[in-house]
Amino acid sequence: MSQKHYLCTSTASATSPNRNSSTTNVRTPSKRVQRKKHRQSPEGQLRHKLDMCSKDGDLVEALRIYDDARSNKLSLSKHHYNVLLYLCSSSDVLVHEINEKSMNLGLRRGFEIFKQMGIDGIAPDEATFTNASRLAAKLEDPEMAFDLLKKMMNSNIPPKLRSYEPALFGFCSKGEADKAYEVDAHMLASGVSPEEPQLAALLQVSVNVKNADKVYEIIHRLRASVRQVSDSTAKIIEEWFNSKEAMEVGKVSWDVNKVKEGIVKRGGGWHGQGWLGKGEWKVVKTEVDEKGVCHCCAERLVCIDIDPLETENFANLLYSLACQRDAKANFNHFQDWLKHNGPFDAVIDGANVSLNNGHTFSFFQLNAVVERVRELSPTKRLPLIILHTGRVVGGPANSPRNKTLIEQWRRSGALYIAPKGSNDDWYWLYAAVSGKSLLVTNDEMRDHLFQLLGTSFFPRWKEKHQVRYKLSRDGTVLQLPPPYSIVIQESERGGWHIPMVSADDVDMPRQWVCASRASTSLNSAIS
Repeated sequence: MSQKHYLCTSTASATSPNRNSSTTNVRTPSKRVQRKKHRQSPEGQLRHKLDMCSKDGDLVEALRIYDDARSNKLSLSKHHYNVLLYLCSSSDVLVHEINEKSMNLGLRRGFEIFKQMGIDGIAPDEATFTNASRLAAKLEDPEMAFDLLKKMMNSNIPPKLRSYEPALFGFCSKGEADKAYEVDAHMLASGVSPEEPQLAALLQVSVNVKNADKVYEIIHRLRASVRQVSDSTAKIIEEWFNSKEAMEVGKVSWDVNKVKEGIVKRGGGWHGQGWLGKGEWKVVKTEVDEKGVCHCCAERLVCIDIDPLETENFANLLYSLACQRDAKANFNHFQDWLKHNGPFDAVIDGANVSLNNGHTFSFFQLNAVVERVRELSPTKRLPLIILHTGRVVGGPANSPRNKTLIEQWRRSGALYIAPKGSNDDWYWLYAAVSGKSLLVTNDEMRDHLFQLLGTSFFPRWKEKHQVRYKLSRDGTVLQLPPPYSIVIQESERGGWHIPMVSADDVDMPRQWVCASRASTSLNSAIS
């Protein structure tokens, strides 16, 4: 239906007199009925068919459906166009058996569809521009992808991280380092933070073009935002330290006091004064002991400070988010309870401990961890146990032994029961952060709730406060936070330690990349 026809019929409907004087009997269709009607409409059926093609990665069928819809003069929405552009830009990824002809078809038809979208007067959104940029990247034209990004921003459409990827990865793969740095600068100016894949691409192109200053900068950016690197990123870092350029770059002499001042000013673990020393690097994968001493170079890793103000701000953020998703009165009551009964040396995620190693809620397991935590506590006080109300009523909670245990915890002021309809995760996390307590849980804290926190402070806080546990016939083993920070560290002697991502298994030691000068040129430092 044309826009003119639609406006005419809409106007006629709005101005036609109602034959029935009373409108009280006119019933507005329910939302459910409206949704069903839309699904059964030609446009709704078209959407379903294209969505299925997207799910199956079937570009050829999607184009056939598109051509058929246009020949039947069926109106296409923004969603229809975005699905088609997505398939055209990524069909070779989704369909591994795709042949060269089909891949070329996606490129050719993709730009045609993008142009037709404009002709139809459908305003593009971020997904539209991103898919068009991916088409440009497939043509090995990152410049076009970057231009599309700028056009998107000129249309007042905020970019996402994925919006930058076609241009950034395109320039990096072509070895155009300066253009990649330009995209990176644009990204930062737009308030978009790169993650490990983007920083790894920038690191690789910097290594390839032998840009030592950029390599130094990007490793520090990895330290600030990623902290622990994947195996693939670690290989790029190793490639740099094993290169001739890394051997030759660096200060022969430097001000030791200035380096030490830089480390103190930045909270420890890095000085930011550039490469120190010259000569060949010794690069190995190694481990550190429980005190943070590297098995390879014997340097001790440091514990990097956390600003107390950051902790307070983070606790306030938790409170704000919890009140948005929980009854504010419930959380205010919890705050008052903490003030009256706290402070606690440790907080226990009761559900996580009780459900460990099985599907049955075990108060026996929970009590074993509680007692082990109390043994290690400097005050010998019971830790705070957080349980949802559903866990203390019915089921295992009804046994006489467990009833007695629950009542003992309650009388000791060590048990808080999160009310019905609340999420107990907010309670144990807030209690631990606001009270500067240890947190006993094996929860990786990676789901949507913790993603809401959106801050680099959270992983730093976890590292210093999370206590993991292991239950066995031999007893309860607690893995206390290490006395050092698991983050890329630059020593005052110019050495580096890069932690690799691990499974956080109590029994599996973490791997580190240790890079230290093989020669004794570090003795050239001056005081």
